[in-house]
Amino acid sequence: MSAIAHVDGHAEDHDHGHHHKETFITKYIFSQDHKMISKQYLITGLIMGIIGIAMSLLFRLQLAWPDHKFTVFEVLLGKFGEDGVMDPSMYLALVTIHGTIMVFFVLTAGLSGTFSNLLIPLQIGARDMASGFLNMISYWLFFLSSVIMVLSLFAEAGPASAGWTIYPPLSALPQAIGGSGTGMTLWLVSMAIFIASSLLGSLNYVVTVINLRTKGMSMTRMPLTIWAFFVTAIIGIVSFPVLLSAALLLIMDRGFGTSFYLSDIYIAGEVLHNQGGSPVLFEHLFWFLGHPEVYIVLLPALGITSEIIATNARKPIFGYRAMVASILAIAFLSTIVWGHHMFISGMNPFLGSVFTFTTLLIAIPSAVKAFNYITTLWKGNLQLNPAMLFSIGLVSTFITGGLTGIILGDSTLDINVHDTYFVVAHFHLVMGISALYGLFAGVYHWFPKMYGKMMNKNLGYVHFWVTAIGAYGVFFPMHFIGMAGLPRRYYTNSYFPYFDDLADTNVLITVFALITAAAQLVFLYNFIHSIFYGKKATQNPWKSNTMEWTTPVEHLHGNWPGAIPHVYRWPYDYSKTREDGEYVIPGQDFVSQITPLQDGEEEMHH
Repeated sequence: MSAIAHVDGHAEDHDHGHHHKETFITKYIFSQDHKMISKQYLITGLIMGIIGIAMSLLFRLQLAWPDHKFTVFEVLLGKFGEDGVMDPSMYLALVTIHGTIMVFFVLTAGLSGTFSNLLIPLQIGARDMASGFLNMISYWLFFLSSVIMVLSLFAEAGPASAGWTIYPPLSALPQAIGGSGTGMTLWLVSMAIFIASSLLGSLNYVVTVINLRTKGMSMTRMPLTIWAFFVTAIIGIVSFPVLLSAALLLIMDRGFGTSFYLSDIYIAGEVLHNQGGSPVLFEHLFWFLGHPEVYIVLLPALGITSEIIATNARKPIFGYRAMVASILAIAFLSTIVWGHHMFISGMNPFLGSVFTFTTLLIAIPSAVKAFNYITTLWKGNLQLNPAMLFSIGLVSTFITGGLTGIILGDSTLDINVHDTYFVVAHFHLVMGISALYGLFAGVYHWFPKMYGKMMNKNLGYVHFWVTAIGAYGVFFPMHFIGMAGLPRRYYTNSYFPYFDDLADTNVLITVFALITAAAQLVFLYNFIHSIFYGKKATQNPWKSNTMEWTTPVEHLHGNWPGAIPHVYRWPYDYSKTREDGEYVIPGQDFVSQITPLQDGEEEMHH
């Protein structure tokens, strides 16, 4: 291939610095190789996912059968589950830590940390990240914050229990509830370290994409995955520092006697000295990160889906430029809609109408993505492997979850269902399940690249179908109990005769939750078994065009032996034909990005 013949000198020199002998510690623990760091993120994220899902099962059992005694409570919760009865404060703590772990530690770090690290250098033609050292530090800060978050579960008075949004004054006053003592302090420390990790990672991703693209890899030839990771990193850099400031002010209110969020508070008849603060200030700071966070979680999943749907439909992605524009539009709009979480915080109704307007605008770029996926699938030669099924599942949950967002984004409608299970159903579908589907799709698709082995397809099908049916079984009924007025975060509803009719629905949801969790064990078995005993992967098992499939199956420092290939075309030349109706490369319905244009062939206009 003439494409591989010449290369920038600096990349060549960079490669030669890597041929030193690696020890176990430098290769597997303090690794600076982006491929190893992506595996570290993935495995840490999966472990945190197991913890997060286990917590949700515990509180689902409590909700379904509030009067029943479960030995599992006694075993796992200790003094908070004496005689098999869950302590109400522990219910709140489980909901809090489940939310925190799933949003930040599984979906943010598990998706961005894993796939940005794995794919950015490989798909843009770079030897590694801009700074391998910063990359290693960002992983270890993430690991440290995960450990601290898990340790907070063992705090004497219980872990943080003010909800994952940790609104003051509940979170600001150690004497308010048990979990607002040491557990809350550990939560804040963990999140501060997590934010530092996220920022280091994001800066690294942005610099790498801007500076280290190989020759010919213009911005309009980048795969949509890279666009998604790139824009996600930018949103993170803009919005995560705001959460850090919110957490620092909360730490000062808790420990140093300041009053940023506190004013005129009485506890058990005692008047506290705090004056002049406002808990609504915290809401503004929190949700200024909190809403972009939804897209920090969702955009990487949508990028992964774009790549997988195009590859497995054997068609170019429909409307490449519209897809890029919609990613940029979502990124911009996501930073000016945070007030829709605060419609009942007493904000000015005019301001509410402004946030309603900006929120409903987000439906436009989101719809562009959904329609473009559907159009790409239309009349495609679909390869329905597990990665493709999860990608199509993502399009489904993205649409169903997004439709309820139109209701919640409208201030007059939102007031009726605010803080009910309707909200829980909405954000779990649009963010939780959609992002998880993206994570699973990415693992099935790039597993051969990460481990050089193939995952078992049939177990993948079992995993998908049980998860897809189970996820809708869990979250679809929640819309109805939410519209009936059932509030979230109550550990039992048996004290309200009004809700007696909904008890059976709660049992149904819990049964589906248990089944869905069992399906994840199939995935874990498949994942771990395939690493050691899977079928050996070929270099390009999915017949894909992007650059990562041009590297050898065996990992090596610097990704490509010899020179880095040059790029001659965009990544979606699937089923491209010449004027005579033959494929560009006879007998092959894909053309790698590093294949020069043939005589008389025109580059695709996106």
